[in-house]
Amino acid sequence: MFMLGMSLLSFAAVALLTPLLILALKRLRLTQPIRKELPAGQQAKQGTPLMAGLILTVGIWITVVTQHEPLARLAAMAFILFGGIGFLDDFKKAYYQDPSGLSGRIKLLLQFIVTGWLIWEWARISPLDPTLIITDKLEFSLPLAGYIVIVLLFMVGTANAVNFTDGMDGLLIVASLPTYLFFFAVSDRQEVQAFCLIMVGCLLGLLLYNVHPAKAFMGDTGSLAIGGSLSFLAVIEKVEILIPVLFLVYFAEQLSVILQVWYYKRTRLRLFRMAPIHYHFSLKYSWKEPQIVLLFGAVSFACALICWVYVVLLFPQGA
Repeated sequence: MFMLGMSLLSFAAVALLTPLLILALKRLRLTQPIRKELPAGQQAKQGTPLMAGLILTVGIWITVVTQHEPLARLAAMAFILFGGIGFLDDFKKAYYQDPSGLSGRIKLLLQFIVTGWLIWEWARISPLDPTLIITDKLEFSLPLAGYIVIVLLFMVGTANAVNFTDGMDGLLIVASLPTYLFFFAVSDRQEVQAFCLIMVGCLLGLLLYNVHPAKAFMGDTGSLAIGGSLSFLAVIEKVEILIPVLFLVYFAEQLSVILQVWYYKRTRLRLFRMAPIHYHFSLKYSWKEPQIVLLFGAVSFACALICWVYVVLLFPQGA
């Protein structure tokens, strides 16, 4: 009941405070610049307040105040630090009305620094376990150095994959809710469960203003924060084997961008009408944003459910 109460408190706080943040962002003229090549429906969003993801830090403060276990606070730090990188990117976009934001190299450098620090702090809390667990009876170990490199690449890659998913009204929130609920369901740590439910409450509160037609965008401030925290949860909960399924929606978005660039360089043709792939559905099939959001949300929910069933069946003691 306590955790549910914290989730409801997070929802109420975000729902009540977001209008004030939107008003402040409008007065400061921190609004979303739109790339000219995006569909016409996206062009109409020019001037929508950006950086509404700042409001999600309400959940972080609730986590810090109510949870004293180091892992919960480290998950909160993953959220804050990745969100801080996103804030710098958003601020440059909004202040200079430049859709490009920070350079890709600078963002990657900052993300690797943050991830390296998180791994270091995690190792101080508990010894790193380079074991990849397949079932409760099947596992294999990697060299510690190799495991650290894999975790480093995975966390940075996943944060950016999640960032690509934030391209339509409500898309990332709807897609990420099942992922947080999966970690709540499979974790045996109360502090991790509390963090996940607090984030669910925050995201539902923000969804009231981010659902189509959005009154505000969370921006990279929110999307990188969500990506950083989800990737950290995947690592500490030792569900590496499930990552390709659990994060399927995010990886599909990222892979569509990679394939689009690779195919265009080789053929001078486009594999998709536009990448990330959610724009392809909009341009090629004339789907409306709510349809695409519901589809991606349903796929994310199905993936989370499949992973939960896997854990229940093959990890009966830990589920």
